[in-house]
This record gives sequence, structure tokens and C-alpha cells, in this order.
Amino acid sequence: MNTTVTTGTEESVWGGGNRPLNASYGKMMMWFFIVSDALTFSGFLVSYGFSRFKFIETWPIADEVFTHVPFFHGNYPMIYVAFMTFILIMSSVTMVLAVDAGHKMKKNRVIWYMFATIIGGAIFVGSQAWEWATFIKGDYGAIETKGGRILQFVNAETGKRAALADFSTTLPEDRVKHLSSEGVWFEKEGYKTSFSLNEVVEGFKATPNILIRTETINEEGEKTLLSRQESLAKLKDAALVVEGANLIRNEYGSRLFADFFFFITGFHGFHVFSGVLINIIIFFNIIIGTYERRGHYEMVEKVGLYWHFVDLVWVFVFTFFYLV
Repeated sequence: MNTTVTTGTEESVWGGGNRPLNASYGKMMMWFFIVSDALTFSGFLVSYGFSRFKFIETWPIADEVFTHVPFFHGNYPMIYVAFMTFILIMSSVTMVLAVDAGHKMKKNRVIWYMFATIIGGAIFVGSQAWEWATFIKGDYGAIETKGGRILQFVNAETGKRAALADFSTTLPEDRVKHLSSEGVWFEKEGYKTSFSLNEVVEGFKATPNILIRTETINEEGEKTLLSRQESLAKLKDAALVVEGANLIRNEYGSRLFADFFFFITGFHGFHVFSGVLINIIIFFNIIIGTYERRGHYEMVEKVGLYWHFVDLVWVFVFTFFYLV
């Protein structure tokens, strides 16, 4: 005789069936994906934090790296990154409104709110691509020493960074860029820096108001500025010219910073780009009335969960890379 007693509440919550915990299969799978993806991002950010605090004395200062605004020349630290963050958060707001309109079966409102969400996501992805391009191109250029350290240049009169073009001289050297028409493009790197090491060194010696700034952060939280004599002595360790940032070298400082930046922001950008594509598909399904015929807009709610997760992850990425 079966003596097991099951209450009605236990039956409805844990009895299984098509909707355990009163959630559809699709919602449950979305939550499983979000939890697993959150653990992945957590691992990346923890690795970044560990590396940063291990090399905190030479880590690049974000306010000196992310200073660009499209179509404007000047130093605007964090302005454009803040704009990108605002756009992504507002797209999360429009997604909430789209889900709410779906619950009320208001098709036209869902269309407009989903359209606004797509536009916000597209702006963010485009902005991140522009930021990558600017980061890769670089601003001022620097020198890498034989020990792998980065030496930047400062104008002693203004106290501001000096670009290589501000003081480098032109020497009668072979600075021709290798092209495919020359038949040697596949043997060597196809790009040379704007100035050779000798041109930078000779230009530095001829310009007494230029000083060297090292990677090391002093007690005031700024990069260490050397005297003219110390700068000349330090320049003897110069090995090559660095312009911009990539996975091998970084004119802003530690190459680990560039590695983490490309990997983590790229991984997040892929998520946003994927979300935009999914939103576009659902947007057209809404227009042709797919969800009206089903009698619910649950698909909008499921992609909304993903979109909110992407926004939340960016808050942590923004905090780790740009604010801390």
C-alpha cells in the first residue's frame, strides 16, 4: 500500500510536466544559459582583476587611454564610453516596455519598442567597433625597451603627452612600406611604424623640452616622469617603436591590458551583436503576426531575459575596465 502523501502545492511546483516551477521549457533553458554564461564572464573578470592587481604599478590608467569622441579632437576621458553605456541601458528599458506591451497583446507598441531596442544595440556595437579601431591605431606612439617596458613622451612645457610626430626627425632610411606589387609582402611584416627607432632617438636628443614617462605609477597615482638626464639615459634601453595596441604590444602600457581588453570586450560585443540579430528576427516575426497567432509574446520575453543579461554584464565590464 502506497502511504506517500503529496500535497497539491508540491504537485504543482515539483510535479514536473511541461511547466515545472510554472515556467515554460524555453524560459528554463534561457535561465540555464544565462547562469552558465554568467559563470564564464565571472571567470574572465576575475582573471582580469588578478592580473591587474599583480601588475598594478605598471597598469595603464583608463582616463589616459579612453579619451576619444568621434568627430571631435581633444581629450575627453570616459565621455564616449559613458555614452555607450547609457545607450545600452536605455535599450534595456525599451526591451522592458516591449515585454510589457506583449503581455497586454499590444502589437504596435511591441514593434516600436523592439525597433528602439535594435537601434540601441546597433549603436553600441558600432561604437565598440570604433573604439577598437581607435585603440588599435593609437594616439601618440611610444618606445619599448629591451626589457619589454613602455616609454611614453611628455612635453615639459605643457605637461601633456607628446606624439612621435611632434619631435621625431627624418633620416635618409628605407621607410618604404612593403606592397604586394614589390613581391616581398609575404616574407616580412607588411607595415612599418611611422618613424624608425633612430628617427625617434635623434629627434628626442634634438628637442630638449621632451621628457620620458615610464609605466610605473607613483604615489600620486600618475606615471613617473623622468628628468632630461634620466630620459636620455633611459633611451639607451630602447628597442623598437610601438604605435597603437594589439595582442603583442601596447603603446599605453602593459600588453596584458590589451589582451584582456580585446578578449573580454570582444566576447561581450559578440553577445550584443548576436542579440541584435535575434531581435531583428523576432521584430519581423512580430510584424507578420507570428506571436499574435500563437496568442502570446513569450519569445519577446525570452530574448528580453538575454538582453538584460548582456546589459548587466556590461555594467561589470564597464566598472572593471573603465572606472576602477
